[in-house]
Amino acid sequence: MIIEGKNPVKEALNSAATIEKLYCLKTNDPQLGYVATLAKQKNIKVILADKELLDKLSPTKRHQGVLAVSTDFVYCTVSDILAVAKQKNEPHFIVILDGVEDPHNLGAIIRSCEGAGVHGIIIGKHRAAGVTDAVVKVSSGAVQHMLIAKVTNINDIIRELKNNFISIYAADMSGTPMYGADMRGDIAFIIGSEGSGIHALTAKLADKIISIPARGKINSLNASAACGIIVYEAVRQRVS
Repeated sequence: MIIEGKNPVKEALNSAATIEKLYCLKTNDPQLGYVATLAKQKNIKVILADKELLDKLSPTKRHQGVLAVSTDFVYCTVSDILAVAKQKNEPHFIVILDGVEDPHNLGAIIRSCEGAGVHGIIIGKHRAAGVTDAVVKVSSGAVQHMLIAKVTNINDIIRELKNNFISIYAADMSGTPMYGADMRGDIAFIIGSEGSGIHALTAKLADKIISIPARGKINSLNASAACGIIVYEAVRQRVS
């Protein structure tokens, strides 16, 4: 996996990610110098490169003068996510993605969730985006600090969470306004795909359908925007 950009690479170096080597532009840029020094302190091979080589290695051509070669992203289990909440002595705070396929949406969702203190994200193995170089880039390195479980059947996992006394809230325009929902307890939010939203059977498994009040002419948001609004409403309730 290629991790590129100053902040994503720095976050990767400060996380448990396994970095094999780092390519850094020959320059006097102090930010790039800091990243290279950090890599050397961790005994990671640093290769000084010109822009031509970095452009060749970069999937997006937006490397900002540095990229790291990392082992593939390691997904966790749902049990790992449940264990984090227990270790922190906090009510479960989970996000379930039902068919989110756009890597940019997934990266933005990971960034919002990490900032909000979500314990973990659950995604499907099929017809859904996984953690790729593009996702790492969009997340600005947040992916290195977020537990992500990839499962075969989302609905089976929802049933498992309900058996663990975790309330399931599905986000859909047809639901009741989210400001009336109690988000302070053990909870998992379902966010649907960019096009078709949440699958009908999945929505039926939810304990509550919630919506984001809209006042404009366009009454729907993309998945990452909707997820950010909902998880930070949960944060507001939990800290107030």
